[in-house]
Amino acid sequence: MRNDTERLAAVFHDIDAANDADPRRVDGRAYETVYAERMTEQLARLYPNASALLKIAARAQHLKRWEIPRTRYPEGRIGYDSWRKACRAHHAALVSDILSRHGYAEPEIGQVAKLIRKEELKRDPESQALENVVAIVFVEHYIGEFLAKYAQLPEDKLIDILVKTLRKMSAEGHEAALALSLPDDVRVLINKAVGRLVKK
Repeated sequence: MRNDTERLAAVFHDIDAANDADPRRVDGRAYETVYAERMTEQLARLYPNASALLKIAARAQHLKRWEIPRTRYPEGRIGYDSWRKACRAHHAALVSDILSRHGYAEPEIGQVAKLIRKEELKRDPESQALENVVAIVFVEHYIGEFLAKYAQLPEDKLIDILVKTLRKMSAEGHEAALALSLPDDVRVLINKAVGRLVKK
């Protein structure tokens, strides 16, 4: 019988094997595999005592996301929110199947699925921890791409968008994000967004 460490490693292996099929590439590697590794690395830095279930949720955060393309949904906020909800349900179902194969109990599978579906944010400490990690990975690795995509927007609108992300984080998450080594223009925007959030 495998111990908990071996079982967790086996789950990670299956998640990575699934993500390795992503046709999108980053330096020759699957886009979602790279994202999953960044999530694991950031979780270990910010929450070194994270439970195995939280580690799994972080690793599976975008499990096979490319299977539900954004283009299937209308432009605008309603379409975006519908797409994100569908993605979360997709990731949760896929990782639930993996966990079931590896002998995890139903309550454990339910907790991982709940975390990925973003339920009980601000109430469940693990949900909040995961949301902090998601946002920090975005700021550290993807915000430049995001700002380039929306470069035509006025600064005030960009700050409003960032506020929506920061609002989901805790004060601990804000502190960790601002502690990152960031380009000056990005740091200015995030500081302004945090300031606007504090005033609300």
